[in-house]
Amino acid sequence: MAESLPLEMLTYILSFLPLSDQKEASLVNRAWYCAAQNALRERKVRYNIPVSSASLSAIKSLGLRGISCISLVNLDGSPASHQVLQSIAYHLGPHLQSLCLGGGSPTEASFVALVLRCPALRTLDLSGCNSLFTSDMLLAQPETAQRVRQALSGLRELNLAGLRDLTDLSFNQLSNCVPSLERLSLAYCHLTFESAPAWGPQGSPPFELSFQNLLKFVKERAGSLRSLDLSGTGLPPEALRALGQVAGLQLQELNLHSCRDLSTEAVATLCRQQPGLTSLNLSGCSELTDGALLAVSRGLRHLRHLSLGKLQRLTDAGCTALGGLRELQSLDMAECCLVSGRELAQALGTVRGTPPPLTSLRLAYCSSLKDASVLSMIPVLSSSLRVLDLSSCVTLTNRTMQAICSYLTHLSVLRLAWCKELCDWGLLGLEEPNEEPALGPQSHAELKHQASDSTDPSPQPQRPSLLKLQALQELDLTACSKLTDASLAKVTLDAITQACKQLQVLDVAMCPGINMAAIRRFQEQLPQVTCIQSRFVGGADLTLTL
Repeated sequence: MAESLPLEMLTYILSFLPLSDQKEASLVNRAWYCAAQNALRERKVRYNIPVSSASLSAIKSLGLRGISCISLVNLDGSPASHQVLQSIAYHLGPHLQSLCLGGGSPTEASFVALVLRCPALRTLDLSGCNSLFTSDMLLAQPETAQRVRQALSGLRELNLAGLRDLTDLSFNQLSNCVPSLERLSLAYCHLTFESAPAWGPQGSPPFELSFQNLLKFVKERAGSLRSLDLSGTGLPPEALRALGQVAGLQLQELNLHSCRDLSTEAVATLCRQQPGLTSLNLSGCSELTDGALLAVSRGLRHLRHLSLGKLQRLTDAGCTALGGLRELQSLDMAECCLVSGRELAQALGTVRGTPPPLTSLRLAYCSSLKDASVLSMIPVLSSSLRVLDLSSCVTLTNRTMQAICSYLTHLSVLRLAWCKELCDWGLLGLEEPNEEPALGPQSHAELKHQASDSTDPSPQPQRPSLLKLQALQELDLTACSKLTDASLAKVTLDAITQACKQLQVLDVAMCPGINMAAIRRFQEQLPQVTCIQSRFVGGADLTLTL
């Protein structure tokens, strides 16, 4: 029956399956194989291609399947790299939409030859490709620049992060060849902010990338530019104000990670200048205070993604402002050590109306976070939350785990690394004994019996447990040292195996009670798991990549 279905219908059906199941389906027959490959392509899966002669046959195969998203690994100026680039240009070039050369060292000639064969390119990643910009001669010839401009006329996203040799001249030569650019990253490039940069001999541009030149580019592209990443560039407050007030500029995404000189006043001004922002990253901007969060809440009503990690001056008082962001989908407040979560729970709660549709919440390393605050937040977010990171929130106990298992049954990612108060009782939802450290053989046997019973659909476990998180794909239990002895650890892994059938990544590194025998059994029972991190199990540094 399935064999008689059209390829398009098979592709549509398989597109609903998780990646592991799509791989299994591709083994059924030739028709299912083709449909699975089509489904993978539609999901924009990126293929990492090692630069070696052994990859040539694979490149040809990828070309026959119409793969449109690739990343090259270990690219350099060697003959093997040149051969691989030629093969990619011939077999993949006509339909290639996303190309990543990040960290490679291509020659200028090979790069130009490749992009000329990629007329459908929409995303280009040149981060760390310093070899292209060392001479300042990339696209210096007008004829070559004109041909590249025609080939890259549809490019929407350009990543130039981490280029130490990028100058005004080389930036202008490249940016002039991408007339339709919407997203630009200059993260961790060396930007200079002098108001009147010194010119080189005979009026030539300076050998540096200046903010004045970038500002000129933004003014020219204000109508089309939607996303800008200036992380780690040392952007000062006056530069941010100048950027935000560019006429016609309507940014949707702005990444200012680790711009440590930014002030609360500058962020407040930005929020008034760019009210259409839907994504803002202020992580690591260490001078910001609660006032910045208040300005964000008042000025950016349509914000969906907000990152505030490592804001050491942010307090509970500032978190009250988050109640105004009713469209917020992801929130990162990792390493905000003064945030206990009390006001955050109230801001996300129903006291202010319908809670935001938060799908991702990261509170890792918030050392002041308490059980009571998390218990208040979790029920409110039960319908939407898919990713929860509470790593290194060392005071959290089994009460938090019980609440997670009770309400967040749709979680796909759960990170509890270094939550040292968490133990087997919390994971399995069993009654906690009076004296956990001194369990005899009778207690171990009872625990194992109860854990096995809890997987039976008819009886209900005594408390909510990990067995309810059946959509879980990633679980991080690194250094949860109270996953006690080998027998209890064995029960825990067995429970995970029986319930979390979608699990792909498990991290039990530095859990002294987890032994290699239990991990091998776990691997056998859940073959779809792609990675098991088990460092320092039994005194060894082990990582199993399946």
